Amino acid sequence: MNINALERMYYAYICFNAAKLAKQLGYNRISAIEYGVAGGRGLLILEEYVNEIKKLLGVQIDVYGFDLGSGLPAPKDYRDLPYHWKKSFFTMDETKLRSKLKHAKLIIGDLQNTSKDFFSKYNPSPIGAIIHDLDLYSSTKVAMSMLKADMKFFLPRIFCFFDDTIGSEIELFNDFTGERLAINEFNSENENIKFSRAHHLISPSKETWHHQIWICHLFKHEKYNTFISEPNQQL
Repeated sequence: MNINALERMYYAYICFNAAKLAKQLGYNRISAIEYGVAGGRGLLILEEYVNEIKKLLGVQIDVYGFDLGSGLPAPKDYRDLPYHWKKSFFTMDETKLRSKLKHAKLIIGDLQNTSKDFFSKYNPSPIGAIIHDLDLYSSTKVAMSMLKADMKFFLPRIFCFFDDTIGSEIELFNDFTGERLAINEFNSENENIKFSRAHHLISPSKETWHHQIWICHLFKHEKYNTFISEPNQQL
């Protein structure tokens, strides 16, 4: 691998565990999505990680990256944190990035539009890992709405990373704005699909990124109840 061994380990974590779950459920191919590609470093890292994961687990992971291409849109109101984000942050050199990508599919355009035909156009393998890095509450809400598509397009539990949920004294991310608000509203609005913190990571850890992992549970998925644990747990 060409990437630093410690760079964006959360990408490796969610993709590896998604692939592991997929294998336990009988899938040999899944998808990973990055919302918010910007310069493309994350997408390039994803490509390398999924190649290594395929060697380890034999599960193919298709990678999709969604981005406006022209940088952040203008914040709509206080929920988009205009005191921290500005229009045109994180612009992309699309031609340069496409020349570097090996197999990831780059989807450029307003997510309000590209989300509408994504499933019919690409017919993706079940999505098992999602990186949310759209920064704004309004954009994150649109990305989350895609989870309401046919459940055949998802694993029953999806490993998710939310980039803008910790921050510093400047961002002051909170439960009433940004990505955290989008998560809370999604949970309130949907009875059978819920985001939950990764308590198995939070409890023993001091790693910041452990607190940025959420698991999306699709309770009505046909394989949600499929047994995957140790077959003999007798003490």
